[in-house]
Amino acid sequence: EVQLVESGGGLVQAGGSLRLSCAASGFTGDDYVMGWFRQAPGKEREGVSCISATDGSTSYADSVKGRITISSDISKNTVSLQMNELKPESTAVYYCAIAIGSRVVVELREHVFDHWGQGTKVTVSS
Repeated sequence: EVQLVESGGGLVQAGGSLRLSCAASGFTGDDYVMGWFRQAPGKEREGVSCISATDGSTSYADSVKGRITISSDISKNTVSLQMNELKPESTAVYYCAIAIGSRVVVELREHVFDHWGQGTKVTVSS
């Protein structure tokens, strides 16, 4: 069974930084895409960023470009999200997701991802 465990959420002041991490287990192989999505209170879930374990290619939502960096460690099947210059509107539950397979596209589309974590809450105070 594929499992994803997120960590690193919490409370931070506007302008601060947080690093989220996600560890995946329960599968074999190096062909997968891991990503982060978020859901703010009263809003639909949206994609933040994703990365291919195969070739390291990435995708970012326009709203976070320049402030967020995604990285992965294939040897540990982990993905991290470094978030800088956080804004109050970044407050949300952040979900880690994984799409396993050799033909997975590196796109922030929910239907691409097979498995999801439980989420970690990020609160940015003004």
